[in-house]
Amino acid sequence: MSTSDPSSRTARTGGAEEVEALRARLEPLLPTAVEDLKDLVRIPSIAFDGYDREPVRRSAEAVAELLRGAGMAEVSIESVQGGSPAVIGRTPAAEGRPTVLLYAHHDVQPTGAVEDWSSDPFDPVERDGRLYGRGAADDKAGVMAHVTALRLVGEELAADGIGVTVFVEGEEEAGSPTFRPFIETYRDRLEADLIIVADSANWAVGTPALTTSLRGVVDLVVEVRALDHAVHSGLFGGPVLDALTQLSRLLATLHDENGEVAVEGLARAEDPTVEMDEADFRRDAGVVEGAELSGSGSLTARLWTRPALSVIGIDAPSVREASNTLVPVSRAKVSLRIPPGEDPAAAMAALVAHLESHAPATAQVTIRRGEQGKPYRARQAAPAMDLARDAFARAWGTPAVDTGLGGSIPFIADLLEVFPQAEVLVTGVEDPESRAHGIDESLHLGEFATVCLAEALLLRGAGALGGGQA
Repeated sequence: MSTSDPSSRTARTGGAEEVEALRARLEPLLPTAVEDLKDLVRIPSIAFDGYDREPVRRSAEAVAELLRGAGMAEVSIESVQGGSPAVIGRTPAAEGRPTVLLYAHHDVQPTGAVEDWSSDPFDPVERDGRLYGRGAADDKAGVMAHVTALRLVGEELAADGIGVTVFVEGEEEAGSPTFRPFIETYRDRLEADLIIVADSANWAVGTPALTTSLRGVVDLVVEVRALDHAVHSGLFGGPVLDALTQLSRLLATLHDENGEVAVEGLARAEDPTVEMDEADFRRDAGVVEGAELSGSGSLTARLWTRPALSVIGIDAPSVREASNTLVPVSRAKVSLRIPPGEDPAAAMAALVAHLESHAPATAQVTIRRGEQGKPYRARQAAPAMDLARDAFARAWGTPAVDTGLGGSIPFIADLLEVFPQAEVLVTGVEDPESRAHGIDESLHLGEFATVCLAEALLLRGAGALGGGQA
């Protein structure tokens, strides 16, 4: 755990009285911010193939209107190579002054089984201090944190000459397929000295976090074919094992008896120095009562700095529609999270080699490679990190925790490559109970308010970083 003690150095984000004055100014802005967030959540902006693209366009238009209302000088909706629409808002910096780029995304994950939600995922509902709905946390709350911070201190930033660019992507949940060509195409409009990515999570309600590492991800689809077509299981079963059984046996080789990833050649990063409470993890993850956890070592190591492998989908007949036949072909999508320092191409090669070497002789196995996303490790001693720790400590009244994150934001590597002069901060609005991507996704509204305050403080302090390269 790395913490920030504002009293140990000159605060660049304002004294205690200034912080409280800003908090008081924020208070009347919050009801409108929450209503605007609800309006965004009502738009089913799923950018996956097979879904209607009109809501994604409508979502981009709504975000553009919010940025115009927040005082941005230039706002446009752009796309490249047939990608989903993204929004760019800009208020250019004065000569020699720094530019801050604020990132979020307006697209959302599919809902899963709607009947499993406590309420309609696209009809946001407040319950017990939380706002429920798909995208309420990930990441339309990130969009509204940026908008609300600009409503709060935008005029002050302009007067100080600090430039602000807001980049709201429209296909992050679908893997950001056109992200790299997008930022290269619009490089002149996106170049910045500091980039704040609002797409992560805090340590707990009431305790902020700075995400200092992220796992990368590779995925593939493995197909096992045993027959040209389905046949009667009684007449042909025995000499032939059905494809689903053979696929299951192949997938079972990916972990050892303790649940550790059994793919040879994968890297591990250094274990974290901070640990989390197992009871809290079980509650937040929804682990069923009595079930043991997989793997060994600290929870944070298993979550942040070691590989993790999941089967996230299988194509096979449903139980309801199963007939008494041998399944001829079955497919599975396999997702491998890789730790900081691992090369995605090397991890993909190791995973493919494992599946090929364990492929049964009684079937045909084919593999279709998918995404390869890079992991991320922050520079701990960067001035922007200190500024963020200071702003977070003042907003929450408690030191920030430097955390890893088991999830992946592969485009951060692209940002660092295209804008090598920029510092990158990974922050977020979620908490462990937000259930991003899951059923009953939600946002803690009290935390949202504090996130908005912290970002406003961070933006006010950005002038102390110097810059003006953008």
